[in-house]
Amino acid sequence: MKLPAIQEIKRFQSPTITPQALAWDGKQLWMSSRDLGTLCKIDSEKWRVVEEVDPPGVVWAGVFTTDGWRFTIGKGLNDDRYVYRYAPNDGFTKLFACPDFTGSYLSFGGEHYYLSQWYKGQIHQIDDTGKIGRTIEIGAEICGHTFVDGTIYVLRGAEKPNEDWRIARLDPREETPEIKDLAVVPFACRSLTSDGEHFWANHRAANETVAFDLPN
Repeated sequence: MKLPAIQEIKRFQSPTITPQALAWDGKQLWMSSRDLGTLCKIDSEKWRVVEEVDPPGVVWAGVFTTDGWRFTIGKGLNDDRYVYRYAPNDGFTKLFACPDFTGSYLSFGGEHYYLSQWYKGQIHQIDDTGKIGRTIEIGAEICGHTFVDGTIYVLRGAEKPNEDWRIARLDPREETPEIKDLAVVPFACRSLTSDGEHFWANHRAANETVAFDLPN
């Protein structure tokens, strides 16, 4: 059966170039620039930058938790990946190196947070020491994931040759979660978050950010 496409609600010109990380803090969107190395808080109604933070490297992903932010940050010539905690009063605190110094997207389920490895097609439940509690096999490359009502929604597919992506759903409470594809995402998406009403993803190559819904 052919999958339907997502329903785009609105496509915005990103307020920064090469938008990479995209996350929701309960009130506003946060976005990073891959090429500039910046991290910004965005007023999503007026669509403008209201705060800029100087991170200690390139922010590849972020998620807001009950204990401040967690960001995946790349450092050095090899772009080695580390997870940092960030809080406005404390700044950035390095927590641990990602497995094999690789790792990208983050999501938070209310109790645990999850780190994905793009090319391995895995999402790890992980703690602040870097200890992996469990690993979920996604069966494809991963370019974003987020929680909605206890369910993980994940962007999975293949970057090459044609940026073929779809959004899928899984229940992490299952011992071996069944992964169900829901819709095609017809652009080169990077990062996935939800503001409780719509999903959001970056179309980095076009310097755009897209709000979308699942098909009816």
